[in-house]
Amino acid sequence: MNLLLLEPAESDAATAVISGRRANHMRTVQRAVPGTTLRAGVIGRGFGEVTVLADDGAGYTVTYTAIAERPPAPMPLQLVIALPRPKMVNRLLQAVTAMGIKQITFINSWRVEKSYWQSPQLSADNIRLQLLLGLEQGVDTQLPTVTFEPLFKPFVEDRLAAQSGDGLRLLAHPGGGEPCPVAAAKPATLVVGPEGGFIDYEVALLTAQGFSAVTMGPRILRVETAVVALASRLYPAG
Repeated sequence: MNLLLLEPAESDAATAVISGRRANHMRTVQRAVPGTTLRAGVIGRGFGEVTVLADDGAGYTVTYTAIAERPPAPMPLQLVIALPRPKMVNRLLQAVTAMGIKQITFINSWRVEKSYWQSPQLSADNIRLQLLLGLEQGVDTQLPTVTFEPLFKPFVEDRLAAQSGDGLRLLAHPGGGEPCPVAAAKPATLVVGPEGGFIDYEVALLTAQGFSAVTMGPRILRVETAVVALASRLYPAG
């Protein structure tokens, strides 16, 4: 946790009590005691500092002071990705949130198992927790938007083009296409398929919406590895 995130109500109050997961990290990793000052941020707002006033063993009483520092600019990349295996969802959400991706759309695909859509990993509470963990890692305060599109064809034909706007439209597809652009000069929408890739019918529908197949080379990567590699290639840090 590189940033202690507060809810707006916690920052607005004269004092706030930090308990649970955040307090455990403050105690075991940051070794916070009364008088300690820690870097903090407010969800949906900016950065500041918290000062520890008291520790009752169950939680910390803190006070928050805002500073004139804004969150980092978001990565100009929308991610549209076939719903991965449930155990991969948490890692993926944390990774792309830490990188600054602010729009994530999970879609269906022929190779996505129906059971994935009933996974508890997709609960609103779990999704929000993973996004917060990603913000803490990436030192950011602006939550991404996560949406779900369980019907592939209606989404691709009726909504994807409008969602993509005038930016680059890229389809990550193993074994075909041009090399992925480096240091893109405009925003992009990146569509990533399931393990094994999209079937030909799905590729054809995406191509009809103006998406061009791109590749990272002959090696076949796991989905979460491919997403991070592609995003880093499109928008290198710094």
